[in-house]
Amino acid sequence: MKIIPAIDIMEGQVVRLLKGNPNEKTVYGNDPVQMALKWEKQGADMLHLVDLDATLQRGSNHGIIKKITQSVLIPVQVAGGLRDRKIIEESLQISQRIVVGTIALKNPELLMEISNKFGKDRIVISVDHNNGMVVTHGWQQRTDIDLFDALDDFAKKGFTEFLITNISRDGTLEGPDTENLQKACKISGINVIASGGISGPADIPHVRECGAYGVILGKALYDGKISIKEAKRA
Repeated sequence: MKIIPAIDIMEGQVVRLLKGNPNEKTVYGNDPVQMALKWEKQGADMLHLVDLDATLQRGSNHGIIKKITQSVLIPVQVAGGLRDRKIIEESLQISQRIVVGTIALKNPELLMEISNKFGKDRIVISVDHNNGMVVTHGWQQRTDIDLFDALDDFAKKGFTEFLITNISRDGTLEGPDTENLQKACKISGINVIASGGISGPADIPHVRECGAYGVILGKALYDGKISIKEAKRA
């Protein structure tokens, strides 16, 4: 199972939000590039880079993200605000994979065009949900789409890479949503990255037992409740 630290970037700083709320922000550093190098040195398998300003449609940290991708040797996946062809293609030119959520649901024609051009294996579908119901636009808009209906639909279209976040757990240190994760991992032919709620090393075996391809480490990593080494050992 891949151990994947998240680097969430807002106004050039490394931050964590509570349940995606920009008003509930904790700053963990002013140098995202050095943070990326730190996690790489400690043994991360991949980095999950999130442009929160782009997600919230109030700016861009694309230049910083590009510097990170030029500075590390491990794979990088880029997320946050990837809602038009230009920024999607620019992000694919500097990273191994991109993570898209809103356009996957709201603009399926663009999604298919991009995936046909670059390959479905480079597109990670982020199916963010609030206790089973999908949310979009940086978790700000709720839909009436069921999590598993969405996963099944994308899987039938040939997508294999998914990121699942139960936003009610994100940044809470309350433990992962193993119930929905286990059901998602049982869908044939897909890889699922789990995100949200990791509180410490004891949670990692539960995620692995669900069959997850990878796990995102966020607040627990930054608060020192788990290290990358401990996550790998667990």
